[in-house]
Amino acid sequence: MITVEGVSKYFGGVHAVENCTLEIARGSITGLIGPNGAGKTTLFNIIAGLFPPTHGRITLDGEDVTGLTPHELFHKGLVRTFQIAHEFSTMTVLENLMMVPDRQHGETLMNAWIARGKVRAQERQIREKAEEVLAFLKIAHLTYERAGNLSGGQKKLLELGRTMMVDAKVVLLDEVGAGVNRTLLAEIGDAIIKLNKERGYTFCMIEHDMDFISRLCDPVIVMAEGSVLAQGTATEVRADETVIEAYLGRGVTKKRVIA
Repeated sequence: MITVEGVSKYFGGVHAVENCTLEIARGSITGLIGPNGAGKTTLFNIIAGLFPPTHGRITLDGEDVTGLTPHELFHKGLVRTFQIAHEFSTMTVLENLMMVPDRQHGETLMNAWIARGKVRAQERQIREKAEEVLAFLKIAHLTYERAGNLSGGQKKLLELGRTMMVDAKVVLLDEVGAGVNRTLLAEIGDAIIKLNKERGYTFCMIEHDMDFISRLCDPVIVMAEGSVLAQGTATEVRADETVIEAYLGRGVTKKRVIA
């Protein structure tokens, strides 16, 4: 679904990503791990169009999308979430979801005056979809709660729900488990697996919780110093000596690897 070919990103003299090549297979839940400073988030930002690459090429579903902006990629079905949720805090959970679809008839002043029936019909359809998403994620009880009042885990579920409002092809998840309690993290994991299995979503996720990665992801790609260091199943990468060294340095036993 996504191919990254020889991508580099330089910030002055800092090489944040260096000749990185990897593939995210259609229908997979791919894990992206690595020590702090490995270039994971920078690579996500490049794929999502927040940064143009200094060198290299990115394709989405066979189409060259190198250098496209985030809103252009959004229209092509690529959605990125962030480690810190970006909700509209004073709006309800339902309203946060209903805002996602673009080109809504009610956004045009003329339609609001002369095509009110058309506007209301579309809003009804969007509301029904939002209610379906809330039911799918098992947070319908939060429908009218202000998004700013949600817990960290609930905000991550809301972020996931927003990707469902546009039927995304690929979702880039940036540390979806950060700051989330174990119970809600299990629910988030269940939702990701269900979206993958039942609706064909392709996911790539940056995550430091290896238990969470092991449950969801195959393959797991390890980055270090801006490039791909290793790839395999979670079990394989946890036992890889080069991965152990990248995380913990020389002379550390396998028992301590990214546990």
